[in-house]
Amino acid sequence: MQASFKMKFMYTLENNKLKIAVKKMGAELCQISSVQNINEFMWDANPTVWANHAPNLFPIIGALKHDTYHFENKAYNLTKHGFIRHNKDIVLHEQTINSLTFKLTYNESTLKAYPFKFEFYMTYKLLDNTVEVTHTIKNCDDQTLYFSVGGHPAFKCPVYQNETYQDYLLEFECEENSVRHYINMDNGLISSKTESVFNDSNTINLTHELFHADALIFKDLKSRKVTLKSQTYGAILTVKFKEFPYLGIWAKPTGDYVCIEPWLGIADHENTNQDLKTKEGILSLNAKETFTATYSIEIHNNHLV
Repeated sequence: MQASFKMKFMYTLENNKLKIAVKKMGAELCQISSVQNINEFMWDANPTVWANHAPNLFPIIGALKHDTYHFENKAYNLTKHGFIRHNKDIVLHEQTINSLTFKLTYNESTLKAYPFKFEFYMTYKLLDNTVEVTHTIKNCDDQTLYFSVGGHPAFKCPVYQNETYQDYLLEFECEENSVRHYINMDNGLISSKTESVFNDSNTINLTHELFHADALIFKDLKSRKVTLKSQTYGAILTVKFKEFPYLGIWAKPTGDYVCIEPWLGIADHENTNQDLKTKEGILSLNAKETFTATYSIEIHNNHLV
């Protein structure tokens, strides 16, 4: 196992199977690759399509109505997905032989948009053929802290050069009847429109057209894991999200990737009253307490040799 500083503002971890890289800005996972062959598993953040790899989402998921929420009779502004992604104030907090932990502490800038004193940690742990991604929130305040948190990892699709996007599917752990909840593409809010996408199956075939109406958002999946699968090469990777009740599936319609997004929280509904305390999916954390939630990305071994 090897942990190293790769280049300015980027850190790497490596074992005998995987190499990962994390950018200091946003504590963003930006590489998962095999050490024995040329296989890369994360989207390359092509800026002409979508210039991100795996943004971290806190203290909100998705969009707020008019980018605004209310707390204790005062209005605050937060842009989509919160202020962790692209944040330059994040620092490397701890590095071990198989993990990297990044930290953001509340500051004058965060307090203007989010009136809570907190410490936010992102930990990436490399275990054999799996990357564990842990979010930790410490409430440093004397009041209850309200938040959402989640991931937005984008996976390369297709992985192999002789494949197309349509050769891939998402295979869920269980047969599902969950409906997708549509986003109003004019304002980014959850609408009342839903649609069945499973019909008592456990797969979703990937096509670029699938995302013309934005993300597929699920609120009540039975499955706690989903596998990105090639019809030619079999299971590529599995995302396990036991602690995350919401799941988003998304890509730009022109992008050769798919995001599998475990969420503890969701964008505002169109009919929201904008009260942070009663927002759908919002979590509360008592003064001086700590919260953690972990999802994992397992790369199947036959793609690592």
